[in-house]
Amino acid sequence: MSWQIPQQIEQDIIAGKAQYRTFQTGVGGQSILTVPTNAYAVIFGYDFSPAGGGFKFVSNLAATQAAGNRPVLNPSQIRFFETQQISFYTGTDFFPFIHHVNVTTSPVPAITDPGNGVLSLIDTLEEIDNTPISRQVYITSSKDITISVGLILDSDVATTGAIPITNRTPELLTYGGSPQTPAVQTDFGPFFTPIQFMQPSPKDFQDFAFGLLPNGANGQAFATPDPARGLLDPSQFLTSLGDAFRDAAAANYFLCLHYALYTETIPEQRG
Repeated sequence: MSWQIPQQIEQDIIAGKAQYRTFQTGVGGQSILTVPTNAYAVIFGYDFSPAGGGFKFVSNLAATQAAGNRPVLNPSQIRFFETQQISFYTGTDFFPFIHHVNVTTSPVPAITDPGNGVLSLIDTLEEIDNTPISRQVYITSSKDITISVGLILDSDVATTGAIPITNRTPELLTYGGSPQTPAVQTDFGPFFTPIQFMQPSPKDFQDFAFGLLPNGANGQAFATPDPARGLLDPSQFLTSLGDAFRDAAAANYFLCLHYALYTETIPEQRG
């Protein structure tokens, strides 16, 4: 576990000033944690069991062998589960969290063809490691909290460029002055209206002569809903594979929030 109850919140719970609560959601990508009137919630941690558990994909290594053992991407059926995003919207603030999820691989025993005794090409069995991921957060809201969960298959590195030497990007200590051309614009989401992640920051994109700042520019990397290049509802993807996958509890994600509920208005000093 990578989180613990913050000391002040624990003291408030023991003193009866707050109530410890959990909120468990899963399967579909959209949920709302209801916060009562004249109260506020403080989410201080979550446990996330990623989608894709119990899902096995057998792939043939022929493509790898033909490519001279060069790296190849996992097929989209398994790769969709490898990057999953959780985000929280409080009505005023937005908190995205992206997780990479491990894939375990193991060889499938070669099969001898009874007709000619030739071994089949080597196959691999790929499975998602859906060991729960724990994360400490501190999200305060007096309004209902909207929770979005989804799978991310692809993004698009739209612009690259050399970073100039400035007082914030000095030579040698940073990429300032390096001949390398890092990604400075990566698009997540719908093709025509993506969230465009600008690096080093939206302001620097123009200051560093990378071009005009596009609409949708953002200083954070996160995906927005889109079946092809953005956030995909996990239950929709599982349905596309078949009802058995959609209905399998092991294949769906589950998210458990840990929070304190205060039955009073937020003190001004909390901001």
